[in-house]
Amino acid sequence: MELFEALHTRRSIRAFTGQPVSEADLDAILRAAMAAPSAVNAQPWHFVVITDRAILDAIPDIHPHAAMCRTAQAAVVSVAELALEKAPGNWMVDCSAAVENMLLAARGLGLGSVWCGLYPRAERMVPMAALLHLPEGCLPHALVPLGYPAQEFKRVDRFKPERIHKNGW
Repeated sequence: MELFEALHTRRSIRAFTGQPVSEADLDAILRAAMAAPSAVNAQPWHFVVITDRAILDAIPDIHPHAAMCRTAQAAVVSVAELALEKAPGNWMVDCSAAVENMLLAARGLGLGSVWCGLYPRAERMVPMAALLHLPEGCLPHALVPLGYPAQEFKRVDRFKPERIHKNGW
């Protein structure tokens, strides 16, 4: 898929078919995530891939807006390892860039995805860390459910020229 087509047709997909996501597609998505820029090239991220149905089904009990995990065939949780951070305070920006790359890679592969925030909500982060057995010093950042979409990708023009300011406000 052409880059700008993927950019303009990527949408939050919250309904998935039962078709499994291939290991090759998961690998491509994770490679795209790790190609993201990061402050001082620290790459402070890890990714937990979830394909176990019991874990996917438990996630909506942790995240109130993640009911789609019950139909998703996979999910990825971005995790920051704080000891890898070289520019303190930038881990969440670095992980966000990686998540955006995952969303675009999924769209390019014809998969649906949706960004479900975990950070900075302790009531989501703490139980997710426990569910995934994250080690000390590793913080769950975002949850990305994945699957073949059971809804359409629609192109929506979100361009707002009135929000563009040149050489100052």
